[in-house]
Amino acid sequence: MDELNRKTKSFEDLLVWQKAHSFVLKAYEITSNNPKQEQFGLTSQFRRASISIPANIAEGYKKKGRLDKLRFYNIAQGSIEECRYYIILSKDLNYIDDKTAKEATSALIEVSYLLNNYCKAISQNS
Repeated sequence: MDELNRKTKSFEDLLVWQKAHSFVLKAYEITSNNPKQEQFGLTSQFRRASISIPANIAEGYKKKGRLDKLRFYNIAQGSIEECRYYIILSKDLNYIDDKTAKEATSALIEVSYLLNNYCKAISQNS
């Protein structure tokens, strides 16, 4: 378990965190064009859910116990799915186009894949 942390000095060194952080920037870009009436609705919810992904990866990174780490990564996975819904909703409300929706969904799928593999490695090394 600690072996995984020895290969990196910080959560910032994790590819999964880097990709998740990039998605947050994309989410902010996507929501910057939302109508003003969505400021406290979809815009806020989407941004908060996107921030939750790398934030929980960062928090889980320093946890000592395997189950504690995995709990934070599971929360991050839940936030990934929440963001996938917000992409669908944004597209259905015509706030984003098909291309933007596909790019954002693809980025989330990549983060989810990397996070699943990271969790498997943690589980196997314990």
